[in-house]
Amino acid sequence: MNIALSIIFGFLILAIILGVLSSKGKDMNMEQWSVGGRGFGTALIFLLMAGEIYTTFTFLGGSGWAYGKGGPTFYILAYGCLAYVISYFLLPKIWKYAQEHKLISQSDFFVKRYDSKLLGVLVSIVGVLAIIPYLVLQLKGLSIIVAVTSYNTISSSTAIWIGAIAITIYVTISGIRGSAWTAVLKDSLILIVVLFLGIFLPIHYYDGIQPMFKSIETIKPGFLALPQQGLSISWFISTVLLSSVGFYAWPHIQGAIYSAKHPAVFRKNAIIMPLYQLILLFVFFVGFVAIEQVPGLEKSNVDLALLKISIQTFDPWIVGIIGAAGLLTALVPGSMVLMSASTLITKNIYQTFFPKTSEKKIIAITKLMVPIVALISVYFTFNGGDTLVPLLLMGFSLATQLFPGMFFGILKNNFVTKQGITTGIITGVGIVAYTTITNTTIGTVLPSVPQWIKDINIGIIALVINLLSMAAVSFITTNLQNNRMYKLLKEDLEK
Repeated sequence: MNIALSIIFGFLILAIILGVLSSKGKDMNMEQWSVGGRGFGTALIFLLMAGEIYTTFTFLGGSGWAYGKGGPTFYILAYGCLAYVISYFLLPKIWKYAQEHKLISQSDFFVKRYDSKLLGVLVSIVGVLAIIPYLVLQLKGLSIIVAVTSYNTISSSTAIWIGAIAITIYVTISGIRGSAWTAVLKDSLILIVVLFLGIFLPIHYYDGIQPMFKSIETIKPGFLALPQQGLSISWFISTVLLSSVGFYAWPHIQGAIYSAKHPAVFRKNAIIMPLYQLILLFVFFVGFVAIEQVPGLEKSNVDLALLKISIQTFDPWIVGIIGAAGLLTALVPGSMVLMSASTLITKNIYQTFFPKTSEKKIIAITKLMVPIVALISVYFTFNGGDTLVPLLLMGFSLATQLFPGMFFGILKNNFVTKQGITTGIITGVGIVAYTTITNTTIGTVLPSVPQWIKDINIGIIALVINLLSMAAVSFITTNLQNNRMYKLLKEDLEK
């Protein structure tokens, strides 16, 4: 076993130990397992939320897109900052409602707010469909990181199995507490690694960041700008908007929201997180350095940019630390996703059809679902082919269709009905599913429209149609209900 692989396995074992120890002395009922007893403070919530910034998507996909796409990569930097602004106003209200009604999952919010268990089932199905690609993304990234940084001592397929087993172990035992404790280790290490790579590599190869950009502009003129078509400015704006509103619509984020002990936690984090987001720039710098230093990476291989330049530049023990940091970027968000999917399937689908199931049995079934969901994700990881960024964007397009129900649900004067929400979600998800499966774009449907319209992210189109259909059906059902009530009142008065 080489030194790099030893370091990677050392951190993996440490992560499992931390995850298992986090539940020590706790009665792991459903509330403790899913939302940590609603007692997490600012620091733990920050680390859980930060887990959404530094995933394998960021570690590999961000540097890979900087290497292969150039300017469009900066959408990753932009959407997070807008999402944090939204969180300042949105999350405290969601937390307050969840606290009052003891909610456990995202679907619980829809069930309680719109008084419809069937709507909860629909939201759960959409949620699971959205986060399976997200978990696949983490496992894909993990397989790349471990295989490459171990100098191919461990194969990609073996790395996937090891990661899936590790996540399954500490999620089953400790739930969200395992994710939170491991997040402390992950963010400490990733911060050191990202800053080191992003500062050292441009200086080492170019004597600074500015000379690096000048060199890229010389060999690839216009590479750092948005192209005229494809990933153009209309794509950039629509994708930033889609990702911003969808950032907190992911089902696994709800667990982190519900686990806070006070709403002020979210406002503090909303102030800090944009500064933390800036560290993503250093991930991009690594990808930019690799353009000249590791030429020839194409298609899905662009995700190897960070790892290839690291192996080329550093000794194996440093590569091992980089690999360990990458490993942890998969474990923390992966564990949150796995726990959330299992909770949705058991609590909001199974329990809806078997309402008399005891809480003890529910927690047992939920933990049983953890390895099942992990196995499903492993299957899709082996049989999927996209690079990391498209996988995330597909998940975002699905998750964002749940945002209108969340947003209108926190309003005091909510005009939206359960029929309207249901119609909107089905319509939006149907459009995303159809366009994804058939590779349909705006350009293929409307070939004569201007290019800037063709470049709009299809997820935004789905969201707009979602909102329109939701509003129309809500208006119709409200009028029908009012007319029915009017008729009943008139009949009572006549009697």
